[in-house]
Amino acid sequence: MIDHGSLNAARVPTGIIAPESIAFDIDGVIADTMTLFLDIARDEFAIEGIRYQDLRCYNVADCIDLEPVVIDSILTRILDGGYRAPLHPIPGAPRVLERLARRCGQVLMVTARPYLGPIGEFMRRLLPDDLNDMDIVTTGSFDGKAAVLQQRQITHFVEDRLETCFTLNTIGITPVLFAQPWNRSAHPFIEVSSWWEIEDLIRW
Repeated sequence: MIDHGSLNAARVPTGIIAPESIAFDIDGVIADTMTLFLDIARDEFAIEGIRYQDLRCYNVADCIDLEPVVIDSILTRILDGGYRAPLHPIPGAPRVLERLARRCGQVLMVTARPYLGPIGEFMRRLLPDDLNDMDIVTTGSFDGKAAVLQQRQITHFVEDRLETCFTLNTIGITPVLFAQPWNRSAHPFIEVSSWWEIEDLIRW
C-alpha cells in the first residue's frame, strides 16, 4: 500500500459512490507516471539523486533542480512513448478497474493529456481481453475535465492534482484526492492513499 500521508481529518467513508458514477484521472492515479519520469531521468540523462518524495509540486520544475529543456524532453518522451523504462500501474488499480468494468461494462478515464498516444495501449493492457471497453477522454487541459464529467453525469472523480479538485468541487462534482507528495496542502476533500481505499468507497 502506498501511503503519502493523509491530511484528511475524517475517516474515509465506505460504500458512498455508485459504480457507474465514478471516473478517474490516469497519471498519478492509475499510472505511476512520476516513477517513470525519474527512471527516464536516470537512464537517459544520467540524473541521479532525485527521490519520489522530492516531487512536492505538480509542476516538477518548481521543486527539483533540472534544466527546463531536460524536463520538457522527459515529458515529451512520456507523452509519445519514447522511453525504455516500463510504465507500471499504481498497485491495486488493475484489479479494481477490472471489478468496475465487470460491474458497469465500461470505465471512464479523463486525462489532461493532449492526445492518447501510448497511454491508450498501457490502459488496455491493464484489463483482460474480454474487458477492453474503456472510455478514455483526453482534454488537453486540466480545466477541460469538468465539462466531460458533467456531460457523463459523473458524481465523483479520483484526481491527484489538488487544484483540479477545487475546480471540480465548485461545479458540484465531488473530488477524491489520491494522496501524492505533490498534493500535501490542506484541503476539505475525501482523500485516499491506495486503490484498496478507492474500492471501499464504491457501493458494490
